[in-house]
Amino acid sequence: MNAIISAEELGAELAGERPPVLLDIRWEMGAVSRRPDYDAGHIPGAVYLDLETELTGPKGPGPGCRHPLPEPGAFGAAMRRAGVRTDRGVVVYDGGQGWGAARVWWLLSWTGHPSVRVLDGGLPAWTARGGAVTTEVPDVPEGDFVPAPGARPLLVDADEAAALARRGVLLDARAGERYRGEVEPLDPVAGHIPGAHSAPTMENVTADGLFRPAGELAERFAAFGAVPGAEVGVYCGSGVSGAHEVLALAVAGVPAVLYAGSWSDWTADPARPVATGPQPG
Repeated sequence: MNAIISAEELGAELAGERPPVLLDIRWEMGAVSRRPDYDAGHIPGAVYLDLETELTGPKGPGPGCRHPLPEPGAFGAAMRRAGVRTDRGVVVYDGGQGWGAARVWWLLSWTGHPSVRVLDGGLPAWTARGGAVTTEVPDVPEGDFVPAPGARPLLVDADEAAALARRGVLLDARAGERYRGEVEPLDPVAGHIPGAHSAPTMENVTADGLFRPAGELAERFAAFGAVPGAEVGVYCGSGVSGAHEVLALAVAGVPAVLYAGSWSDWTADPARPVATGPQPG
């Protein structure tokens, strides 16, 4: 199954006999809860989930992780409250950036849900095609999804990320200036993991937030050596935009593993090496 769904396809599925479960994951780095935006208008039937408070754990593999993975029990409870079932497909969307939706796509896939997709272009793509929005909060029946982590591979610590950079292809999904070490607005050290390639996730989408065609994405990633059969890993600042890059790689037909702690975990230990400049180093 494709990892993304168009607004047109979603409209057809919502009108069918067995519509997918809809999750609204509007999120923005550093912003307060986007619940007011959901209350002002969302796709009919969608349930809002807050990434910071409901989909992030209390601690991570390192002391500096800014978005630790949620505990499976807490994550499962949140998904069941939102009506997520194992036998029904799930479609996740956000405000258009795609990062929040991709994070939940990755979490659900990692914990074993068999059918989860991201709405390509998010809510803006839905409204651009004339899709309806509502302020009505749905009363959804309790779901039955029980997470079983491990359905997708995961880099759990910095040592694993460093090893993958040496033997495979490690992509840095952050903005280029952060990779080069010119600026670091969130973490204690600027730069990148030695051996990693700069592949900003925002270059995977068009100006209107839609993913570039699969062929274009495959060509872009192939330039880094990220091709089917290669060992490919991704990291970002805290594991959110990196999930978006893993999603783009999935669209291109390239399986990839996420370093969940990402740069916030790597830089938590000042003894770890840091590369700067435009080259992997």
